[in-house]
Amino acid sequence: MTFFNIFSNKKIKEKERAKIIVDNREKNSLVISELIKRNQVVEFAQLPVADYIINNIAIERKTINDLKSSIINKRIFSQLNELKQYPNHLLILEGLENTGLYKGQIHENAFRGFLLSVALNFKTPIIYTLNEEDTAKYLSILATKKNKKTEPIRASKTLSSDKEQLQFILEGFPEIGPATTNKLMKEFENLKSIANSSKEQLEKIIGKKAEKIYNLFNLKF
Repeated sequence: MTFFNIFSNKKIKEKERAKIIVDNREKNSLVISELIKRNQVVEFAQLPVADYIINNIAIERKTINDLKSSIINKRIFSQLNELKQYPNHLLILEGLENTGLYKGQIHENAFRGFLLSVALNFKTPIIYTLNEEDTAKYLSILATKKNKKTEPIRASKTLSSDKEQLQFILEGFPEIGPATTNKLMKEFENLKSIANSSKEQLEKIIGKKAEKIYNLFNLKF
């Protein structure tokens, strides 16, 4: 969008915003409403890794209570292993405003040790936020930072279902990220129907990206 400066008549271009891709499980989070308040572009998808993808940065969001539960059931360790396969990634630890960081079932020194392990062993930066609004502010800053055009990043992970395997295959095509994959899987029954579709059919669903995927499916060996 372009605005005019009423004093100089010069056009002022609004800051370009990166699309914030959000995992479907985050739909009911207050973070989403805070992002929308800030006019951020939000798109939901089934993400195999992370809660948010912004400018090819993978972000896992945990409230303090969620994190402690994940430590107890050990789920957090597999999540961090998957997350760190993105070159750029971080963990948001949310809730410093209302929750005691060192209170609860986990001994405070054990919790400190875990946080050190995240930073040193998993090489994952930690951002501490007060609440959902504060988290949204951090995400908004990431979305307005200038981004060099890069190919979507595919994080390798253990694929537990046929659907996840299909998602992984589709995301291997140029410029096909989680959101575009989601659109294709909604419109087509299987990979064969995508491969057999015309370029025009693909363009109706994914726009300019259709040409590359169509050409690859029809490339002779």
